[in-house]
Amino acid sequence: MKYLIAAALLATSVAGFAATANAAQGCGPGFHRGPYGGCVSNRGVVVVRRPPVVVYRAPVVVVPRARVCPRGMVWYAGRCRY
Repeated sequence: MKYLIAAALLATSVAGFAATANAAQGCGPGFHRGPYGGCVSNRGVVVVRRPPVVVYRAPVVVVPRARVCPRGMVWYAGRCRY
């Protein structure tokens, strides 16, 4: 009995290796099975290109700090003076 089980196990494993996957799935070269089981054309080579990398840098705007002196003083020679 154990020889029969061993032979059955060996036969199923050999049969599993012998059955290879068919890429065409029975439709022939250049075709494959669609979502509803019908044969669909492979269409051709699809080339996807990356868009160019564009780096946008905003211009640097330097705004001088407003010089505010207390009332009664004026800005003169780099400092507030009377």
